[in-house]
Amino acid sequence: MNMKYYREQRKLSQSELAIQANSSNGMIGNIESGKAKPSFDNIIKIAAALQIHPADLFLRNASTTVSNTKNLLRTELIPQIEEFVERRL
Repeated sequence: MNMKYYREQRKLSQSELAIQANSSNGMIGNIESGKAKPSFDNIIKIAAALQIHPADLFLRNASTTVSNTKNLLRTELIPQIEEFVERRL
């Protein structure tokens, strides 16, 4: 989960994020450390507090550079898509 990355980008402490997301400081810390999984409602609240789309918390590794992400798409995802299309046609 990319919550810590986006929290640090916004220069928020865990306590500040907890207040803005109507959560507890302990819950934010547990989510960041992988000890807890956020509920759907918490995901929505955290994303709103961080001013990001909820999917951004999961879909990309925020610490990965754009170049690395593009390379991953080219080398892994695109060949898989092409293979899938060929099997279906």
